[in-house]
Amino acid sequence: MSASANKGPVIAVVGPSGVGKDSLMSALAVSGPQLRLMRRVITRAPEAGGEDYQAVTEAEFSALARKGVFALNWQAHGLQYGIPRDIEALRPGAGGVLVNLSRAVLLQAQEVFGDFIVLSVTARPEVLAERLSARGREDAGEVRRRLARAANPLPDGLRRVHVIDNSGALSTAVAAALAALQPERA
Repeated sequence: MSASANKGPVIAVVGPSGVGKDSLMSALAVSGPQLRLMRRVITRAPEAGGEDYQAVTEAEFSALARKGVFALNWQAHGLQYGIPRDIEALRPGAGGVLVNLSRAVLLQAQEVFGDFIVLSVTARPEVLAERLSARGREDAGEVRRRLARAANPLPDGLRRVHVIDNSGALSTAVAAALAALQPERA
């Protein structure tokens, strides 16, 4: 982060379903100096659980998009996702703003946000399978589809990417992420 800008980078936390993105983000926000969290707007039922998000209907999402509320929005897994423009209010004075993004929108996000870092979270396939099964949100077929997509690469053209292995203890992944981000904030 440039000291003169005093505006923290947007830090995209990406990875396959079940890799522990939300757990890592929450732990980083507690552990990391001046790291802030951005909630996504999702067309998912509020009782679905998982991350802290703003649940909206398809009609509400469409209305928000028409009003220009989103800095970035996309569709994945049959749902609509949006990052409100309010993210810009979190950036001044922050060490960074953590946001869960899809790999498919990373290049667009890099252009929209400018100062942009990607934390690519990985885990061994058996760890992903266990986590997906344990959370109980997907049937066996959907678990297989998500595992098959887990190996999809990040798009070419990203300028700042750090790979974080979250196969083991969350504290290990948090320490690795903080270490990777430290030179970025210097």
